[in-house]
Amino acid sequence: MVVGGGAAGVAAAISAARQGLKVTLIERYGFCGGGAVAGLSGTVCGLYEATDNIAAGPKQVVFGFADEFCRRLEAMGGLADPVLYGKTWARVHDPHVWREAADAMLREAGVDIVFHAVVTGVHMDGDKVAGLQVWTKQGPLDARGKIVIDASGDADVVAMAGLPNFVGDHGKVQNPTMIFRMMGVDVERFTAEYGADTIMPEKVSDLIKAKHNAGDYVLPRAKIWLFATTRPNELLCNCTRIIGADGRELNTLFARDFTDAEIEGRLQAREYARFFHDNLVGCENAFLNDTGVQVGVRQTRQVSGVTRLMNADVVQGSKFADGIAVSPWPIELHSGAKPKVEWLLNDYYEVPYGCFVPERGEGLLVAGRCLSAEHEAVASARVTAQCFAYGHAIGHAAVMAIRNNLAPRQIDGRDVRAAVNADGARIGQ
Repeated sequence: MVVGGGAAGVAAAISAARQGLKVTLIERYGFCGGGAVAGLSGTVCGLYEATDNIAAGPKQVVFGFADEFCRRLEAMGGLADPVLYGKTWARVHDPHVWREAADAMLREAGVDIVFHAVVTGVHMDGDKVAGLQVWTKQGPLDARGKIVIDASGDADVVAMAGLPNFVGDHGKVQNPTMIFRMMGVDVERFTAEYGADTIMPEKVSDLIKAKHNAGDYVLPRAKIWLFATTRPNELLCNCTRIIGADGRELNTLFARDFTDAEIEGRLQAREYARFFHDNLVGCENAFLNDTGVQVGVRQTRQVSGVTRLMNADVVQGSKFADGIAVSPWPIELHSGAKPKVEWLLNDYYEVPYGCFVPERGEGLLVAGRCLSAEHEAVASARVTAQCFAYGHAIGHAAVMAIRNNLAPRQIDGRDVRAAVNADGARIGQ
C-alpha cells in the first residue's frame, strides 16, 4: 500500500510493482503529482550540481527513476530545457503532462490506483501497521498490506499509527506559498530586461519593496522567482509569502491555518499579478491564469527515523555507506521576510536509508518530504528530484522486506543502494 501520489509515491509504487509486487496507490485527488502538480511547484529541482562556473553548463548527478520520469515528460513535450536558478539549474514541467505521464507509467507497471480516497486510520497488530482504513465516495475500504509506504508528505500514516514524529523546528515550519501562472507575457522582452536567471535581480526586489512600503500593493515577499514555461507567453510565479495575521508561519497541519493559507494565497497571487502587469517589462498584457489546486506546502510533520539527516550533512556534502539517494540542492529555507539559500558547490550529499525507517513500529516505511531530517536539512532534501529518488529506493526496500520476510529495519541500506544502482541510479559512480 502506498499512501500519496506525489513524486515519491509514484516512484515507490512503480518501483515495487515492476518487481512483481501487488501494489495499491491511494491518492486524495483525482490525479498524481502532489506538490509538483496540485501545489504547482512546476519545476524538477535537484538534478544538477551547483557551481560558480555557470558557463560550464549543468552537470547532472541524480539519475534512476528521476531521470526516467524526466525523459518521459520530455518525450511528451512537457519538460523544458534546464534553466538557470542562481548557481544551479531547474527544469520547468507542464503539470497536465506530469499527470498523464504518471497515469501511463503506473498503469504500465500494473499499479492499482484509487483516486479520491483518503486514509482515515490504520489497522495495528501490536506495533505493526497491518493495513489502512480508507474512505471513498463508495464508502469505507478495509485495505491490508504487508508493507505500507507513507508518501503522504505529512507523515499522516505515521501519526495515525501513534509512531514517533516531530514538526519542524520545535513546531516552527517553513511558510507555504501559493504558486500561480501568468499568461499573455512577452517572455522574450521580459528575459531581455531581467536576465536568464529565474531568481529575479535586485532591481525587481527593490521595486517590490518600494511599492509595498508606499502602500500601492501588498507584497510581503521581495525576493521572487519567475520561470518561463513550456507554453508560449507564460510565467510560473513563485512569489507569495503566506503568514498569519500575527506574523506566524502558517502550519497546514492545522485546519484553520490551512484554510487561511488558501484564501490569503489567492489574494496575494492576485496582488502580485497586478504588480507584474503594472510594473514589469513584458507583462503589460499579462493576466493571472491559474493558481495551484492547493497552497504549496514545504514542511509539516516528519517521521522520527532510525537515522536523521542533519543540517551539517547538507552543507558538508556528507556521504554514507547506506546512502540511497543523492542531492546537490541548496538549503532553501522559506522563513522570515526573505528566503535563505545556502549553496553546496560542485558536490552533493547522500541521504541514508535509515531516514525512511521509523525509529519504532513495523510494517511501515516513509518516502518523500516527511523523511527524518533536521529543519534546515529538509529545506534542501524535500525537492522533486530527491522525492523521486526516495520513492525509487523505498519501493526496492519494500520488495526486499516482503521477499525475504524481513522488517524494514532489518534491511541493510547498502543493499538498497546496490539495488537502485542496478536500476540506473549511479550513486557514488
